[in-house]
Amino acid sequence: MNVDLIFKIAGVGILVAILHTVLSKAGKEEYGHLVTIAGVAIVFMMVVELLSKLFQTVKTLFNL
Repeated sequence: MNVDLIFKIAGVGILVAILHTVLSKAGKEEYGHLVTIAGVAIVFMMVVELLSKLFQTVKTLFNL
């Protein structure tokens, strides 16, 4: 398993949590929610790329 991916996802999560908290305390809840949605989208794209590689490997393995 690729441990780097786990650290990247955790890093994005920590950064998003800090930004969301700072923006919420500053009275910019809307921007905080946008940052959270952007963070989820970034992590989702990372996971989709990993799943694509997995399906490609399975396809190659079974000669499909």
